[in-house]
Amino acid sequence: MLTLFTVIGIRLVVLQVVENPDYAGAGIDDRLKVVVLPAPRGTIRDRDGEVLAHSVEARYVFADPTLIDDPVSTAQALAEPLGIPAAELADQMRKRKQPNGNELQFAYLKRGVDVDRAEQIEALGLAGIGVRRDERREVPGGDLAANLIGFTSPEMVGLEGLEAGYDEVLTGKDGLERYEAGWGAQIPGGFSETTEAKPGSSLCLTLDRDLQYMVQAKLAQAMEAVNGSTATAVVLEVGTSEVLAQASYPTYNVANRLDSDPADRDDVATAFVVEPGSVHKAITFGAALQEGVITPQTAFPVANSVLKGDTRISDTHPVNGRTMSIPGMLAFSSNVGTIEVADRLGPDRLIDYQKRFGLGKPTGVGLLGEASGAVLPADEWSDSSHGSVPIGHSVDTTAIQMAAAYATIANDGTYVAPRLMKEIIGPGGERTTPEAPTTREVLTPETAAELRTALEAVTTVDGATGRAAAISGYRVAGKTGTGARLVNGQKQPGDVAAFVGMAPAEKPRFVIAVFAHTPDGGGGSDIAAPVFADMMRFTLQHYQVPPSKVPPPNFDVFPR
Repeated sequence: MLTLFTVIGIRLVVLQVVENPDYAGAGIDDRLKVVVLPAPRGTIRDRDGEVLAHSVEARYVFADPTLIDDPVSTAQALAEPLGIPAAELADQMRKRKQPNGNELQFAYLKRGVDVDRAEQIEALGLAGIGVRRDERREVPGGDLAANLIGFTSPEMVGLEGLEAGYDEVLTGKDGLERYEAGWGAQIPGGFSETTEAKPGSSLCLTLDRDLQYMVQAKLAQAMEAVNGSTATAVVLEVGTSEVLAQASYPTYNVANRLDSDPADRDDVATAFVVEPGSVHKAITFGAALQEGVITPQTAFPVANSVLKGDTRISDTHPVNGRTMSIPGMLAFSSNVGTIEVADRLGPDRLIDYQKRFGLGKPTGVGLLGEASGAVLPADEWSDSSHGSVPIGHSVDTTAIQMAAAYATIANDGTYVAPRLMKEIIGPGGERTTPEAPTTREVLTPETAAELRTALEAVTTVDGATGRAAAISGYRVAGKTGTGARLVNGQKQPGDVAAFVGMAPAEKPRFVIAVFAHTPDGGGGSDIAAPVFADMMRFTLQHYQVPPSKVPPPNFDVFPR
Protein backbone atom coordinates (compact mmCIF):
# COMPACT_ATOMS: atom_id res chain seq x y z
CA MET A 1 0.00 0.00 0.00
CA LEU A 2 2.83 2.32 0.92
CA THR A 3 4.56 1.54 -2.37
CA LEU A 4 1.32 2.17 -4.32
CA PHE A 5 0.70 5.55 -2.70
CA THR A 6 4.36 6.47 -3.20
CA VAL A 7 4.09 5.74 -6.96
CA ILE A 8 0.81 7.70 -7.21
CA GLY A 9 2.36 10.62 -5.32
CA ILE A 10 5.41 10.69 -7.53
CA ARG A 11 3.17 10.61 -10.64
CA LEU A 12 1.09 13.52 -9.35
CA VAL A 13 4.23 15.54 -8.75
CA VAL A 14 5.41 14.78 -12.30
CA LEU A 15 2.01 15.76 -13.77
CA GLN A 16 1.71 18.97 -11.77
CA VAL A 17 5.32 20.13 -11.87
CA VAL A 18 7.09 18.53 -14.84
CA GLU A 19 4.37 17.91 -17.43
CA ASN A 20 1.89 20.57 -16.33
CA PRO A 21 3.08 23.26 -18.88
CA ASP A 22 2.61 20.82 -21.76
CA TYR A 23 -0.90 19.84 -20.71
CA ALA A 24 -1.83 23.42 -19.90
CA GLY A 25 -0.46 24.58 -23.27
CA ALA A 26 -2.46 21.93 -25.06
CA GLY A 27 -5.55 23.02 -23.23
CA ILE A 28 -5.00 26.66 -24.17
CA ASP A 29 -4.54 25.71 -27.81
CA ASP A 30 -7.90 23.97 -27.73
CA ARG A 31 -9.57 26.98 -26.15
CA LEU A 32 -7.67 29.73 -27.98
CA LYS A 33 -9.70 32.07 -30.18
CA VAL A 34 -8.15 34.48 -32.70
CA VAL A 35 -9.87 37.65 -33.94
CA VAL A 36 -8.39 39.99 -36.56
CA LEU A 37 -8.12 43.70 -35.71
CA PRO A 38 -8.20 45.51 -39.09
CA ALA A 39 -5.63 48.27 -39.51
CA PRO A 40 -7.01 51.72 -40.38
CA ARG A 41 -6.23 52.67 -43.99
CA GLY A 42 -4.52 55.99 -44.62
CA THR A 43 -6.43 59.06 -45.77
CA ILE A 44 -6.02 60.84 -49.11
CA ARG A 45 -6.10 64.63 -48.83
CA ASP A 46 -5.65 67.62 -51.12
CA ARG A 47 -2.82 70.16 -50.82
CA ASP A 48 -4.68 72.06 -48.05
CA GLY A 49 -5.57 68.98 -46.02
CA GLU A 50 -9.14 68.63 -47.27
CA VAL A 51 -10.27 65.00 -47.29
CA LEU A 52 -10.64 63.37 -50.71
CA ALA A 53 -10.90 59.74 -49.54
CA HIS A 54 -10.95 58.31 -46.04
CA SER A 55 -12.18 55.45 -43.91
CA VAL A 56 -15.26 55.79 -41.69
CA GLU A 57 -16.29 53.64 -38.77
CA ALA A 58 -18.16 50.48 -39.67
CA ARG A 59 -18.36 46.86 -38.50
CA TYR A 60 -17.36 43.51 -39.88
CA VAL A 61 -19.38 40.36 -39.31
CA PHE A 62 -17.49 37.09 -38.89
CA ALA A 63 -18.19 33.44 -38.21
CA ASP A 64 -16.53 30.81 -35.99
CA PRO A 65 -17.50 27.59 -37.80
CA THR A 66 -16.57 25.47 -34.77
CA LEU A 67 -19.50 26.99 -32.84
CA ILE A 68 -22.12 26.77 -35.60
CA ASP A 69 -24.18 23.58 -35.47
CA ASP A 70 -26.65 24.49 -38.25
CA PRO A 71 -24.92 26.61 -40.96
CA VAL A 72 -27.99 26.54 -43.22
CA SER A 73 -30.43 28.11 -40.75
CA THR A 74 -27.78 30.58 -39.56
CA ALA A 75 -27.08 31.61 -43.14
CA GLN A 76 -30.79 32.09 -43.83
CA ALA A 77 -31.06 34.41 -40.83
CA LEU A 78 -28.14 36.52 -42.07
CA ALA A 79 -28.83 36.54 -45.81
CA GLU A 80 -31.21 39.51 -45.80
CA PRO A 81 -29.38 41.84 -43.36
CA LEU A 82 -26.02 41.16 -45.04
CA GLY A 83 -27.38 41.18 -48.59
CA ILE A 84 -25.53 37.94 -49.40
CA PRO A 85 -27.14 34.72 -50.73
CA ALA A 86 -27.72 32.13 -48.01
CA ALA A 87 -25.89 29.44 -49.98
CA GLU A 88 -22.75 31.58 -50.13
CA LEU A 89 -22.91 32.34 -46.40
CA ALA A 90 -23.48 28.69 -45.50
CA ASP A 91 -20.36 27.71 -47.44
CA GLN A 92 -18.29 30.27 -45.50
CA MET A 93 -19.60 28.82 -42.23
CA ARG A 94 -18.72 25.24 -43.14
CA LYS A 95 -16.40 23.46 -40.70
CA ARG A 96 -13.00 22.82 -42.26
CA LYS A 97 -9.36 22.35 -41.45
CA GLN A 98 -6.70 24.98 -41.93
CA PRO A 99 -3.35 24.16 -43.61
CA ASN A 100 -1.80 23.71 -40.14
CA GLY A 101 -4.37 21.03 -39.30
CA ASN A 102 -6.38 23.13 -36.81
CA GLU A 103 -10.07 23.81 -37.18
CA LEU A 104 -10.93 27.12 -38.84
CA GLN A 105 -12.25 29.48 -36.17
CA PHE A 106 -12.49 32.78 -38.06
CA ALA A 107 -14.04 33.70 -41.42
CA TYR A 108 -15.14 37.14 -42.64
CA LEU A 109 -18.78 37.17 -43.73
CA LYS A 110 -18.91 40.85 -44.69
CA ARG A 111 -16.84 43.97 -44.10
CA GLY A 112 -17.86 47.62 -44.02
CA VAL A 113 -21.30 46.94 -42.54
CA ASP A 114 -23.20 49.98 -41.24
CA VAL A 115 -23.09 50.24 -37.46
CA ASP A 116 -26.89 50.12 -37.12
CA ARG A 117 -27.15 47.04 -39.32
CA ALA A 118 -24.36 45.32 -37.38
CA GLU A 119 -26.16 45.97 -34.09
CA GLN A 120 -29.30 44.34 -35.52
CA ILE A 121 -27.28 41.27 -36.47
CA GLU A 122 -25.65 41.16 -33.04
CA ALA A 123 -29.09 41.29 -31.43
CA LEU A 124 -30.05 38.05 -33.19
CA GLY A 125 -27.74 36.20 -30.76
CA LEU A 126 -26.64 33.64 -33.35
CA ALA A 127 -24.10 31.13 -32.03
CA GLY A 128 -20.73 31.44 -33.74
CA ILE A 129 -21.50 34.86 -35.28
CA GLY A 130 -19.59 37.91 -34.07
CA VAL A 131 -19.29 41.60 -34.84
CA ARG A 132 -16.16 43.73 -34.52
CA ARG A 133 -15.11 47.29 -35.31
CA ASP A 134 -14.14 47.87 -38.93
CA GLU A 135 -13.78 50.68 -41.48
CA ARG A 136 -15.38 51.49 -44.80
CA ARG A 137 -13.82 53.60 -47.55
CA GLU A 138 -15.65 56.73 -48.62
CA VAL A 139 -15.00 59.54 -51.11
CA PRO A 140 -16.93 62.53 -49.71
CA GLY A 141 -16.94 64.33 -53.06
CA GLY A 142 -18.61 61.45 -54.91
CA ASP A 143 -17.16 61.99 -58.38
CA LEU A 144 -14.61 64.64 -57.30
CA ALA A 145 -11.24 63.47 -58.69
CA ALA A 146 -12.70 59.96 -58.76
CA ASN A 147 -10.74 59.00 -61.88
CA LEU A 148 -7.55 59.92 -60.04
CA ILE A 149 -8.33 58.56 -56.59
CA GLY A 150 -9.87 55.24 -57.64
CA PHE A 151 -11.36 52.89 -55.05
CA THR A 152 -10.80 49.85 -52.85
CA SER A 153 -12.40 46.44 -52.48
CA PRO A 154 -14.61 45.74 -49.42
CA GLU A 155 -11.46 44.16 -47.94
CA MET A 156 -9.78 47.58 -48.23
CA VAL A 157 -7.41 46.60 -51.04
CA GLY A 158 -6.73 49.32 -53.61
CA LEU A 159 -8.15 48.34 -57.00
CA GLU A 160 -7.84 51.45 -59.20
CA GLY A 161 -6.24 54.88 -59.30
CA LEU A 162 -4.05 56.17 -56.50
CA GLU A 163 -5.72 53.72 -54.11
CA ALA A 164 -4.10 50.94 -56.15
CA GLY A 165 -0.85 52.68 -57.03
CA TYR A 166 -0.12 53.55 -53.39
CA ASP A 167 -1.82 50.54 -51.82
CA GLU A 168 1.29 49.44 -49.91
CA VAL A 169 1.66 52.93 -48.45
CA LEU A 170 -2.00 53.33 -47.48
CA THR A 171 -2.42 49.81 -46.10
CA GLY A 172 -1.57 49.27 -42.45
CA LYS A 173 -0.72 46.03 -40.67
CA ASP A 174 -3.65 44.18 -39.12
CA GLY A 175 -3.51 43.33 -35.44
CA LEU A 176 -4.63 40.14 -33.66
CA GLU A 177 -6.56 39.44 -30.49
CA ARG A 178 -6.03 35.97 -28.98
CA TYR A 179 -7.82 34.75 -25.87
CA GLU A 180 -9.09 31.66 -24.09
CA ALA A 181 -12.77 31.04 -24.62
CA GLY A 182 -15.29 28.57 -23.32
CA TRP A 183 -18.87 28.15 -24.51
CA GLY A 184 -18.26 30.95 -27.01
CA ALA A 185 -17.23 33.56 -24.42
CA GLN A 186 -13.86 34.77 -23.12
CA ILE A 187 -12.75 33.07 -19.89
CA PRO A 188 -12.19 35.67 -17.15
CA GLY A 189 -8.58 35.56 -15.98
CA GLY A 190 -7.61 33.24 -18.84
CA PHE A 191 -4.87 33.74 -21.38
CA SER A 192 -5.24 36.94 -23.38
CA GLU A 193 -2.88 38.65 -25.85
CA THR A 194 -3.46 41.60 -28.15
CA THR A 195 -1.25 42.80 -30.99
CA GLU A 196 -2.42 46.27 -31.90
CA ALA A 197 -3.09 47.15 -35.55
CA LYS A 198 -0.64 49.54 -37.21
CA PRO A 199 -2.43 52.23 -39.26
CA GLY A 200 -1.42 52.97 -42.84
CA SER A 201 0.20 56.20 -44.00
CA SER A 202 -1.77 59.03 -45.58
CA LEU A 203 -1.26 60.82 -48.90
CA CYS A 204 -1.20 64.58 -49.35
CA LEU A 205 -1.75 65.35 -53.03
CA THR A 206 -0.89 68.48 -55.00
CA LEU A 207 -4.56 68.85 -56.02
CA ASP A 208 -6.57 71.89 -55.02
CA ARG A 209 -10.03 70.58 -54.13
CA ASP A 210 -11.92 73.75 -55.06
CA LEU A 211 -10.08 74.14 -58.36
CA GLN A 212 -10.60 70.45 -59.15
CA TYR A 213 -14.34 70.85 -58.64
CA MET A 214 -14.55 73.87 -60.92
CA VAL A 215 -12.42 72.31 -63.69
CA GLN A 216 -14.53 69.15 -63.65
CA ALA A 217 -17.75 71.15 -63.80
CA LYS A 218 -16.57 73.36 -66.68
CA LEU A 219 -15.30 70.36 -68.64
CA ALA A 220 -18.54 68.41 -68.22
CA GLN A 221 -20.66 71.43 -69.16
CA ALA A 222 -18.68 71.99 -72.36
CA MET A 223 -18.74 68.34 -73.40
CA GLU A 224 -22.46 67.97 -72.86
CA ALA A 225 -23.04 71.02 -75.09
CA VAL A 226 -21.17 69.46 -78.05
CA ASN A 227 -22.08 65.81 -77.50
CA GLY A 228 -18.45 65.01 -76.69
CA SER A 229 -17.33 61.51 -75.83
CA THR A 230 -14.07 61.90 -73.89
CA ALA A 231 -12.16 64.88 -72.55
CA THR A 232 -9.59 66.00 -70.03
CA ALA A 233 -8.18 69.18 -68.53
CA VAL A 234 -4.92 69.51 -66.61
CA VAL A 235 -3.78 72.50 -64.55
CA LEU A 236 -0.05 72.69 -63.72
CA GLU A 237 1.73 75.17 -61.50
CA VAL A 238 4.67 76.64 -63.40
CA GLY A 239 8.06 75.90 -61.81
CA THR A 240 7.00 72.95 -59.67
CA SER A 241 4.78 71.23 -62.27
CA GLU A 242 2.50 70.27 -59.40
CA VAL A 243 -0.89 69.10 -60.69
CA LEU A 244 -3.47 71.48 -59.22
CA ALA A 245 -6.38 69.86 -61.08
CA GLN A 246 -6.73 66.89 -63.40
CA ALA A 247 -10.25 66.31 -64.65
CA SER A 248 -11.70 63.54 -66.79
CA TYR A 249 -14.90 63.28 -68.76
CA PRO A 250 -16.83 61.05 -68.38
CA THR A 251 -16.42 60.37 -64.70
CA TYR A 252 -18.29 58.27 -62.12
CA ASN A 253 -19.49 58.29 -58.53
CA VAL A 254 -17.28 56.08 -56.37
CA ALA A 255 -20.27 55.12 -54.23
CA ASN A 256 -21.90 53.57 -57.32
CA ARG A 257 -18.74 52.21 -58.94
CA LEU A 258 -20.22 48.76 -59.51
CA ASP A 259 -22.77 50.32 -61.86
CA SER A 260 -20.17 52.32 -63.81
CA ASP A 261 -18.64 51.53 -67.18
CA PRO A 262 -14.92 50.68 -66.75
CA ALA A 263 -14.11 53.17 -69.53
CA ASP A 264 -15.71 55.95 -67.45
CA ARG A 265 -13.16 55.27 -64.71
CA ASP A 266 -10.06 55.92 -66.85
CA ASP A 267 -7.88 58.89 -66.01
CA VAL A 268 -8.11 60.54 -69.42
CA ALA A 269 -5.11 62.84 -68.92
CA THR A 270 -2.69 59.92 -68.67
CA ALA A 271 -4.48 57.15 -70.58
CA PHE A 272 -6.04 59.07 -73.51
CA VAL A 273 -3.61 58.83 -76.46
CA VAL A 274 -4.04 61.40 -79.23
CA GLU A 275 -2.40 62.91 -82.25
CA PRO A 276 -2.10 66.39 -80.73
CA GLY A 277 -2.38 68.32 -83.97
CA SER A 278 -1.26 71.94 -84.05
CA VAL A 279 -0.54 72.28 -80.31
CA HIS A 280 2.60 70.32 -81.26
CA LYS A 281 3.78 73.26 -83.39
CA ALA A 282 5.13 75.00 -80.29
CA ILE A 283 7.70 72.18 -80.05
CA THR A 284 8.67 72.56 -83.72
CA PHE A 285 9.10 76.33 -83.48
CA GLY A 286 10.83 76.09 -80.09
CA ALA A 287 13.39 73.64 -81.46
CA ALA A 288 13.99 75.82 -84.54
CA LEU A 289 14.49 78.96 -82.43
CA GLN A 290 16.86 77.15 -80.07
CA GLU A 291 18.91 75.72 -82.94
CA GLY A 292 19.11 79.10 -84.66
CA VAL A 293 17.47 78.03 -87.92
CA ILE A 294 14.92 80.81 -87.40
CA THR A 295 14.75 83.99 -85.30
CA PRO A 296 11.73 85.90 -83.98
CA GLN A 297 12.16 88.21 -86.99
CA THR A 298 12.18 85.41 -89.60
CA ALA A 299 9.59 85.78 -92.35
CA PHE A 300 9.14 84.06 -95.71
CA PRO A 301 6.48 83.51 -98.41
CA VAL A 302 3.91 80.85 -97.47
CA ALA A 303 2.09 78.93 -100.19
CA ASN A 304 -1.43 77.65 -99.73
CA SER A 305 -0.33 73.99 -99.76
CA VAL A 306 2.72 71.76 -99.95
CA LEU A 307 3.18 68.23 -101.34
CA LYS A 308 5.04 65.76 -99.14
CA GLY A 309 5.30 62.33 -100.72
CA ASP A 310 1.84 61.43 -101.95
CA THR A 311 0.10 63.76 -99.46
CA ARG A 312 -0.84 67.36 -100.12
CA ILE A 313 -1.10 69.42 -96.94
CA SER A 314 -3.03 72.70 -97.03
CA ASP A 315 -3.56 75.66 -94.75
CA THR A 316 -7.00 76.36 -93.31
CA HIS A 317 -6.16 80.08 -93.52
CA PRO A 318 -4.47 80.40 -96.95
CA VAL A 319 -2.38 83.54 -97.51
CA ASN A 320 -1.70 83.06 -101.23
CA GLY A 321 2.09 83.21 -101.04
CA ARG A 322 2.36 86.39 -98.98
CA THR A 323 5.37 86.82 -96.70
CA MET A 324 4.41 85.72 -93.21
CA SER A 325 6.12 86.23 -89.84
CA ILE A 326 6.73 83.51 -87.22
CA PRO A 327 4.04 84.92 -84.87
CA GLY A 328 1.69 85.05 -87.86
CA MET A 329 2.31 81.39 -88.68
CA LEU A 330 1.40 80.48 -85.10
CA ALA A 331 -1.58 82.87 -84.98
CA PHE A 332 -3.15 81.34 -88.09
CA SER A 333 -1.73 77.86 -87.46
CA SER A 334 0.01 77.64 -90.82
CA ASN A 335 0.79 74.02 -91.66
CA VAL A 336 2.82 75.05 -94.72
CA GLY A 337 4.92 77.54 -92.75
CA THR A 338 5.54 75.06 -89.95
CA ILE A 339 6.66 72.38 -92.41
CA GLU A 340 9.11 74.82 -94.03
CA VAL A 341 10.58 75.56 -90.58
CA ALA A 342 10.83 71.82 -89.84
CA ASP A 343 12.58 71.20 -93.17
CA ARG A 344 15.25 73.69 -92.14
CA LEU A 345 15.54 71.95 -88.74
CA GLY A 346 15.67 68.36 -90.01
CA PRO A 347 14.07 65.16 -88.59
CA ASP A 348 16.88 64.22 -86.21
CA ARG A 349 16.87 67.53 -84.36
CA LEU A 350 13.06 67.65 -84.24
CA ILE A 351 12.93 64.14 -82.74
CA ASP A 352 15.58 65.11 -80.20
CA TYR A 353 13.49 68.06 -79.03
CA GLN A 354 10.31 65.98 -78.94
CA LYS A 355 12.06 63.73 -76.44
CA ARG A 356 13.53 66.62 -74.48
CA PHE A 357 10.03 68.09 -74.12
CA GLY A 358 8.92 64.74 -72.62
CA LEU A 359 7.20 63.01 -75.53
CA GLY A 360 7.57 59.26 -76.02
CA LYS A 361 7.68 58.09 -72.40
CA PRO A 362 5.43 58.34 -69.31
CA THR A 363 5.79 61.45 -67.17
CA GLY A 364 5.80 59.36 -64.00
CA VAL A 365 3.09 61.53 -62.49
CA GLY A 366 2.13 58.64 -60.18
CA LEU A 367 -0.74 56.73 -61.78
CA LEU A 368 -0.71 53.08 -62.78
CA GLY A 369 -1.12 52.42 -66.49
CA GLU A 370 0.07 55.82 -67.70
CA ALA A 371 0.50 55.71 -71.48
CA SER A 372 3.90 56.49 -72.94
CA GLY A 373 2.79 57.82 -76.32
CA ALA A 374 5.29 57.46 -79.15
CA VAL A 375 7.80 59.48 -81.16
CA LEU A 376 8.26 58.25 -84.72
CA PRO A 377 11.93 57.25 -85.24
CA ALA A 378 13.73 58.91 -88.15
CA ASP A 379 14.29 55.59 -89.93
CA GLU A 380 10.52 55.06 -90.04
CA TRP A 381 9.72 58.45 -91.58
CA SER A 382 8.15 58.31 -95.01
CA ASP A 383 8.15 61.26 -97.39
CA SER A 384 4.76 62.28 -96.02
CA SER A 385 6.09 62.14 -92.44
CA HIS A 386 8.14 65.27 -93.18
CA GLY A 387 4.80 67.04 -93.47
CA SER A 388 2.72 65.27 -90.81
CA VAL A 389 5.11 65.06 -87.84
CA PRO A 390 5.95 68.80 -87.51
CA ILE A 391 2.26 69.71 -87.37
CA GLY A 392 1.42 67.10 -84.71
CA HIS A 393 0.31 64.09 -86.71
CA SER A 394 2.11 60.73 -86.76
CA VAL A 395 2.85 61.67 -83.13
CA ASP A 396 1.23 59.93 -80.14
CA THR A 397 0.92 61.95 -76.93
CA THR A 398 -1.18 62.34 -73.81
CA ALA A 399 -2.63 65.52 -72.34
CA ILE A 400 -0.30 65.37 -69.34
CA GLN A 401 2.71 65.18 -71.69
CA MET A 402 1.59 68.22 -73.69
CA ALA A 403 0.83 70.14 -70.48
CA ALA A 404 4.37 69.38 -69.26
CA ALA A 405 5.83 70.50 -72.62
CA TYR A 406 4.10 73.88 -72.41
CA ALA A 407 5.07 74.17 -68.73
CA THR A 408 8.66 73.88 -69.96
CA ILE A 409 8.15 76.92 -72.20
CA ALA A 410 6.50 78.76 -69.29
CA ASN A 411 9.34 77.78 -66.93
CA ASP A 412 12.06 79.57 -68.92
CA GLY A 413 12.87 76.42 -70.88
CA THR A 414 13.41 73.98 -67.99
CA TYR A 415 11.39 70.76 -68.06
CA VAL A 416 10.04 69.61 -64.68
CA ALA A 417 8.16 66.31 -64.60
CA PRO A 418 4.56 66.68 -63.36
CA ARG A 419 3.67 65.23 -60.00
CA LEU A 420 0.55 64.53 -57.98
CA MET A 421 2.16 63.57 -54.66
CA LYS A 422 3.12 66.40 -52.32
CA GLU A 423 4.04 64.32 -49.29
CA ILE A 424 3.36 61.08 -47.41
CA ILE A 425 2.30 61.35 -43.78
CA GLY A 426 3.09 58.40 -41.55
CA PRO A 427 0.74 57.10 -38.80
CA GLY A 428 2.81 58.97 -36.22
CA GLY A 429 2.67 62.23 -38.14
CA GLU A 430 6.12 61.95 -39.72
CA ARG A 431 6.24 63.54 -43.18
CA THR A 432 8.14 62.24 -46.20
CA THR A 433 8.56 64.21 -49.41
CA PRO A 434 8.84 62.14 -52.59
CA GLU A 435 12.02 62.25 -54.64
CA ALA A 436 12.57 65.46 -56.57
CA PRO A 437 11.03 65.31 -60.06
CA THR A 438 13.11 64.91 -63.20
CA THR A 439 14.36 68.24 -64.56
CA ARG A 440 16.40 69.21 -67.62
CA GLU A 441 17.09 72.28 -69.71
CA VAL A 442 15.33 72.16 -73.07
CA LEU A 443 15.45 75.82 -74.15
CA THR A 444 17.49 78.75 -72.89
CA PRO A 445 15.48 81.33 -70.93
CA GLU A 446 15.89 83.74 -73.85
CA THR A 447 14.52 81.25 -76.39
CA ALA A 448 11.63 80.33 -74.10
CA ALA A 449 10.73 84.01 -73.73
CA GLU A 450 10.83 84.51 -77.51
CA LEU A 451 8.55 81.51 -78.03
CA ARG A 452 6.10 82.69 -75.34
CA THR A 453 5.86 86.05 -77.01
CA ALA A 454 5.22 84.50 -80.43
CA LEU A 455 2.50 82.28 -78.89
CA GLU A 456 0.71 85.41 -77.63
CA ALA A 457 -0.16 86.17 -81.25
CA VAL A 458 -2.54 83.18 -81.14
CA THR A 459 -4.82 84.97 -78.65
CA THR A 460 -4.35 88.59 -79.73
CA VAL A 461 -4.11 88.93 -83.52
CA ASP A 462 -7.43 89.70 -85.24
CA GLY A 463 -8.88 86.51 -86.70
CA ALA A 464 -6.28 84.26 -84.99
CA THR A 465 -7.33 80.72 -84.09
CA GLY A 466 -7.09 81.23 -80.32
CA ARG A 467 -8.98 84.48 -79.82
CA ALA A 468 -11.57 82.65 -77.72
CA ALA A 469 -8.81 81.81 -75.20
CA ALA A 470 -8.13 85.49 -74.43
CA ILE A 471 -8.80 86.70 -70.88
CA SER A 472 -9.53 90.35 -70.15
CA GLY A 473 -6.74 91.95 -68.16
CA TYR A 474 -4.25 89.13 -68.60
CA ARG A 475 -1.76 88.26 -71.31
CA VAL A 476 -2.26 84.70 -72.56
CA ALA A 477 0.09 82.59 -74.69
CA GLY A 478 -0.97 79.26 -76.15
CA LYS A 479 -1.90 77.23 -79.17
CA THR A 480 -5.01 75.66 -80.64
CA GLY A 481 -4.99 72.23 -82.20
CA THR A 482 -7.20 69.74 -83.99
CA GLY A 483 -6.02 66.17 -83.86
CA ALA A 484 -7.29 62.62 -83.68
CA ARG A 485 -8.04 60.07 -80.98
CA LEU A 486 -6.10 56.81 -81.14
CA VAL A 487 -7.33 53.48 -79.73
CA ASN A 488 -4.85 50.62 -80.14
CA GLY A 489 -3.15 52.72 -82.80
CA GLN A 490 -6.34 53.22 -84.81
CA LYS A 491 -7.85 56.65 -85.44
CA GLN A 492 -11.39 57.08 -84.21
CA PRO A 493 -14.19 58.99 -85.97
CA GLY A 494 -14.37 62.69 -85.17
CA ASP A 495 -11.76 65.17 -83.97
CA VAL A 496 -9.78 65.95 -80.84
CA ALA A 497 -10.02 69.68 -80.13
CA ALA A 498 -7.16 71.06 -78.06
CA PHE A 499 -5.85 74.21 -76.49
CA VAL A 500 -2.77 74.41 -74.29
CA GLY A 501 -1.76 77.75 -72.86
CA MET A 502 -0.24 79.75 -70.03
CA ALA A 503 -0.90 82.97 -68.14
CA PRO A 504 0.13 85.63 -67.40
CA ALA A 505 2.28 85.29 -70.52
CA GLU A 506 4.93 87.78 -69.35
CA LYS A 507 5.59 85.64 -66.24
CA PRO A 508 3.46 82.48 -66.33
CA ARG A 509 2.00 81.07 -63.13
CA PHE A 510 -0.16 78.32 -64.58
CA VAL A 511 -0.45 76.09 -67.62
CA ILE A 512 -3.77 74.52 -68.62
CA ALA A 513 -4.22 71.84 -71.27
CA VAL A 514 -7.68 70.96 -72.61
CA PHE A 515 -8.28 68.01 -74.95
CA ALA A 516 -11.77 66.99 -76.08
CA HIS A 517 -12.83 64.23 -78.47
CA THR A 518 -16.03 64.97 -80.35
CA PRO A 519 -17.32 62.22 -82.69
CA ASP A 520 -19.15 64.86 -84.73
CA GLY A 521 -15.96 66.90 -85.17
CA GLY A 522 -14.81 70.27 -83.91
CA GLY A 523 -11.57 72.24 -83.62
CA GLY A 524 -9.59 73.71 -80.77
CA SER A 525 -10.70 77.27 -81.50
CA ASP A 526 -14.40 76.36 -81.20
CA ILE A 527 -14.41 73.90 -78.31
CA ALA A 528 -11.19 73.85 -76.28
CA ALA A 529 -10.19 77.54 -76.33
CA PRO A 530 -13.35 78.87 -74.61
CA VAL A 531 -13.13 76.17 -71.92
CA PHE A 532 -9.48 77.03 -71.36
CA ALA A 533 -10.40 80.69 -70.88
CA ASP A 534 -13.05 79.87 -68.28
CA MET A 535 -10.68 77.60 -66.37
CA MET A 536 -7.69 79.94 -66.51
CA ARG A 537 -9.78 82.96 -65.50
CA PHE A 538 -11.01 81.12 -62.40
CA THR A 539 -7.51 79.83 -61.59
CA LEU A 540 -5.94 83.30 -61.77
CA GLN A 541 -8.67 84.79 -59.59
CA HIS A 542 -8.60 81.83 -57.18
CA TYR A 543 -4.89 82.37 -56.55
CA GLN A 544 -5.26 86.18 -56.60
CA VAL A 545 -2.82 86.73 -59.45
CA PRO A 546 -2.75 90.44 -60.34
CA PRO A 547 -3.58 91.47 -63.93
CA SER A 548 -0.83 92.09 -66.46
CA LYS A 549 0.65 95.57 -66.19
CA VAL A 550 1.94 95.73 -69.76
CA PRO A 551 -0.22 94.90 -72.80
CA PRO A 552 0.91 92.27 -75.33
CA PRO A 553 2.99 93.42 -78.29
CA ASN A 554 1.50 94.34 -81.64
CA PHE A 555 2.36 91.61 -84.12
CA ASP A 556 3.18 92.20 -87.76
CA VAL A 557 1.70 89.13 -89.44
CA PHE A 558 2.59 90.12 -93.02
CA PRO A 559 5.83 92.12 -92.96
CA ARG A 560 7.01 93.56 -96.24
